[in-house]
Amino acid sequence: MAAAEGARKKVIIDTDPGIDDAMAIFVALRSPELQVLGLTTTFGNVHTALATRNALHLLEAVGRTDIPVAEGSHVTVKKASKLRIASFVHGSDGLGNQDFPAPTTKPVDQTAAAFLVEQANLYPGQVTVVALGPLTNLALKIGQIIILGGAYSVNGNVNPAAEANIFGDPDAADIVFTCGADILAIGLNVTHQVVLTDTDREKLEQCDSKYARYLCKIMGIYYDYHKDAYLIKGVYLHDPTTLISAVNPSLMTYTEGVVRLWSLDCVYNGGFSLMYWFCRYGEITAWTGMLTVKVAVTVDAPAVVELMMQRLMTDD
Repeated sequence: MAAAEGARKKVIIDTDPGIDDAMAIFVALRSPELQVLGLTTTFGNVHTALATRNALHLLEAVGRTDIPVAEGSHVTVKKASKLRIASFVHGSDGLGNQDFPAPTTKPVDQTAAAFLVEQANLYPGQVTVVALGPLTNLALKIGQIIILGGAYSVNGNVNPAAEANIFGDPDAADIVFTCGADILAIGLNVTHQVVLTDTDREKLEQCDSKYARYLCKIMGIYYDYHKDAYLIKGVYLHDPTTLISAVNPSLMTYTEGVVRLWSLDCVYNGGFSLMYWFCRYGEITAWTGMLTVKVAVTVDAPAVVELMMQRLMTDD
């Protein structure tokens, strides 16, 4: 049974689709706890223009063209335009090299930043942004920002120090992490515990849900990447885990501290996210006086996978 409209958490998904973005978006659409106000797009897995095309296409594929899409920045906050794109993970089109036809719908006539500000003003303190890509669009205070970003005690997935979304625009990430908003960060230390196995994939392939059928069509390259890069028979559920933290935060535990980022200027640690737990230092540092954020440290991985599977395996 759907939740009452007023009780549903209002979310905007800032996204760079991306196969696991597609999973997360579908889980959001299938979650009665959430009211998806819109999708905003950014660069990351693909360039921003393609992210917008993919977002529109995903909504068309499941009959949800009532949800607006607003296109975001094509460059970092420091105007860098030479961006890292993960075509080797998601395919050159971001959706498994399926060569889907162009969407017939169009994005709204607003930038992502303008759309975010508008929705924050319409629903003061009620909007949660689930940020699944680099954080360039997010430099404002709203209800909550849930970020897929950082590694926090494990190796990154771009270099040993950095996770891809933070690496994509570390200067934007530093602005967001220190802006004073209510922030929850979901890092690789958590998402690498949540795996969609080959057995789970077979279950999706055997059901009649339009969501599952679509995802099974695009996931091949994503599974191949994980087999080659991580030697696992399955895929990490980065974006769906982040989205599910908005649906049921109790599936994770959290610590709290100040998070700062190294910029790309640092050759070895570019995009490195470092958390400060308030040791007593004699000197004033770049962390002194900064407001804290929450960072996920543990996850009930089987429960996250089960919830995702439940949401994707039916259309009702």
